[in-house]
Amino acid sequence: MKQYKIMRHIIFAIIGFIILGTGLVLIKLSPDADGILKTLPYICVGLGSGLLGGNLGTAIKNRSALKNPQIAKKVEIEEKDERNRSISDRAKAKAYDLMIYAYSSILLAFALMGVELYVVLTLVAVYLFIVSTNAYYLIKYHKEM
Repeated sequence: MKQYKIMRHIIFAIIGFIILGTGLVLIKLSPDADGILKTLPYICVGLGSGLLGGNLGTAIKNRSALKNPQIAKKVEIEEKDERNRSISDRAKAKAYDLMIYAYSSILLAFALMGVELYVVLTLVAVYLFIVSTNAYYLIKYHKEM
């Protein structure tokens, strides 16, 4: 049976709440900031929201799993079920295929709109990282199977 840890997720949720609050305060206090200080509050809001929501949801899920061990065992069996994993993998593959086309079209649109060069190059770097990661795992899995 899986070991469910709650306190670690609650601590990360609190850290996320603090980062989220800091971002909101920075937005309110520095409306005329320039450079990195203009985007930092929004990065804090995004990062804080992600930490808060993800860890709070996991803490609630783990707490309910500790209260109901039979339901937790059923959920664990469902997660490890071969059919469910296959369905999940197929859905991820379709989403990846769609993401490649959507990402490349957004990249092309940004380039044609004349968005700053560093933004386009950053998007190109991320796109190439995703495609090269796909190629790496494709080669790795072909060797294993």
